[in-house]
Amino acid sequence: MPGRTTVVGAVMLRDGRVLAARRSTPPVGLWEFPGGKVEPGEQPPDALVRELREELGLAVTVGAEVGDHERPWPISERLELRLFLVDASGDPAPGDSHDALRWVGPEQLDGLDWLPSDRDALPLVRDQLVTSVLRD
Repeated sequence: MPGRTTVVGAVMLRDGRVLAARRSTPPVGLWEFPGGKVEPGEQPPDALVRELREELGLAVTVGAEVGDHERPWPISERLELRLFLVDASGDPAPGDSHDALRWVGPEQLDGLDWLPSDRDALPLVRDQLVTSVLRD
């Protein structure tokens, strides 16, 4: 949306689970799909590659967007969230932005205290998890 900064998040699937990251920066203790802000002149997939390298020490390949890029999830008046499927090589390690990482299955998604925008995306993420299990 015009005037909003885009925040990108990774829907990283592995063995029928998705990676969730608990924030160690405000709002501390809430769970999110790891990622970060898109910098001026940067494309969202490129920002996600950069953010996941910086935050989790991962090399990733960004795939399809989850949801509709024309209607991203609002975070605030100034921020919006877009999620992308991501393939990663290696195991993620929490950096400065997160104090815990957890792989969660579809039945565990609602048990975490998510950031509101990430919580709003859970139905589509759950669909991705179910679809990935059916493919495997």
